[in-house]
Amino acid sequence: MFPLSFYLNYSIKKELKQYNQFMKYYSYEDFKIDTNKLIYQLKDLGIDSIVGIARGGLTLSHAVAEGLNIRDVQSIRTELYDSTCKRDELSIFGECNLKEKKKVLVLDDISDSGDTLVAVMKHLEDEYKNIEFISATLFYKKTSSYEPSLWMNEANDWIEFFWEKDFKN
Repeated sequence: MFPLSFYLNYSIKKELKQYNQFMKYYSYEDFKIDTNKLIYQLKDLGIDSIVGIARGGLTLSHAVAEGLNIRDVQSIRTELYDSTCKRDELSIFGECNLKEKKKVLVLDDISDSGDTLVAVMKHLEDEYKNIEFISATLFYKKTSSYEPSLWMNEANDWIEFFWEKDFKN
């Protein structure tokens, strides 16, 4: 007979194995390839400014800004998830200063449920009626309520981004 700790550890390992089956690791190399493809698609659009949705869109915003040589990079913060649990209500924090802009790129890592992008795009479009907003993500789920203007990959699994995994203690 095995000690109780054996059964508990076995049960936890089994659950983690099942959970990890539905997770896809997204590496820096994949990010670099997809970001360069996105930059190529955006380069002739005349974008004035970038708004990154914190936190997931900040890494992408920085990389795209470098690739397009755009210095006006702003952020807006939302909260919809606690770790992997979705909250009942989305909150938006921070304001962008987009006066005098004509075309603004809004970036996030993924359009999962779509709730974040629906809320942010509505918020920005209500605030700045004369600006053309373009949205882009690295991943898009077909079940999302919001399809970005540009997206690089279809997501069928939970995406574990390198910045979420590789920098944890």
